[in-house]
Amino acid sequence: MDDMDRRLLSALRDCGRDRRVATAARALSWAGEHGALWLAAGLVGAAADRERRGAWLRGTALTAGAHLASMGVKRVVRRPRPGAEDGVEPLVRTAGRHSFPSSHAASAAAAAVAYGALRPAGARLVPPVAAAMCVARMVVGVHYPSDVAAGAALGALTVRLGTRWMNGGAAR
Repeated sequence: MDDMDRRLLSALRDCGRDRRVATAARALSWAGEHGALWLAAGLVGAAADRERRGAWLRGTALTAGAHLASMGVKRVVRRPRPGAEDGVEPLVRTAGRHSFPSSHAASAAAAAVAYGALRPAGARLVPPVAAAMCVARMVVGVHYPSDVAAGAALGALTVRLGTRWMNGGAAR
């Protein structure tokens, strides 16, 4: 698994040699820092959709919860980020030293699941932007593919477990 992780990371990081790809990947990484893009999107959804404001706010809370959960897992697992030993020079700075799971992927997947369930007019944009953000973290060289996959799974699972609460029902 480690060898495959490193080979996939190297291939994706090589995509960042194209200046346009690197610029887009940096922008997505910056926008996703601390889940900012996804939290802002949830708050915009809550402001725009008065009928489902509560569901939007709870979906935003679940997105934040997925991000926080991933940060907690990082503190337990403590996997170092890719580096020179992997032949990877990161294109961005990171808030922390630990890689597993990707918090960007956790909040992106959580937002895609939560906001997609609310079916707003712009919901079709969330999954591709979330996927692009996940890939961007490998293009900028700060996560292994397994970090991103685990983060996305954690984010989707967090929202799935909170779906009933998000839609106004009591939590089990």
